Amino acid sequence: MPVKAIRAPDGEEEMSRPEPPDPAAHPRDLLAGAARHYGETLVATWCADLLTGRVEGDDEEFPPLAWLGGRVAGWELGREAAEGEDHYWPRVWGARGLLYVWAPEASAAVAAGLGDRAWRVREMSAKLVRLREIGEAADTLTDLTDETLEPVPRVRAAAVRALGAVGEGEHAPALHVAEDDEDAAVRVAAERGLKELRRRLDRDV
Repeated sequence: MPVKAIRAPDGEEEMSRPEPPDPAAHPRDLLAGAARHYGETLVATWCADLLTGRVEGDDEEFPPLAWLGGRVAGWELGREAAEGEDHYWPRVWGARGLLYVWAPEASAAVAAGLGDRAWRVREMSAKLVRLREIGEAADTLTDLTDETLEPVPRVRAAAVRALGAVGEGEHAPALHVAEDDEDAAVRVAAERGLKELRRRLDRDV
């Protein structure tokens, strides 16, 4: 198994930088292994920095990208960047990694991810808002529930589910509008989001 070096969190020593033993493993298992080797805080910070684009997937100051992207990570990094092409998968994998490891400081990166140009990043960021209960992202989610502003139904569905988990009464109108969305999955998600919002606020909205 290849081993490289990475700077330790205290900045004074170096740790081994191995590739994951089984790149085909489920992301949950890959992230658990990365957290054991590098520490959860370092891995969560790395994921947040990938999500925002602050670091690149091939930055050797951080763990190998295969810990997040599995066996396709090497292929992604090996592609020649075509002019104008958005290589968004490292950002997606950074966001997905935060489903399994977490540091509170990553909240700002997740909120920023809601405005990413790649829809897969927006979708994953909305899922994170719901899971990690990032309430400060509620206003941004409102825009993502609107089919005139967000063209991808999967993003809208993730946004309305998240808004049900973190929104307040003033966000209920967005969910009511989403009940009439052209996409059936979004309509179902909006109904469930409203039900969750009512339960959380303990009143009708």
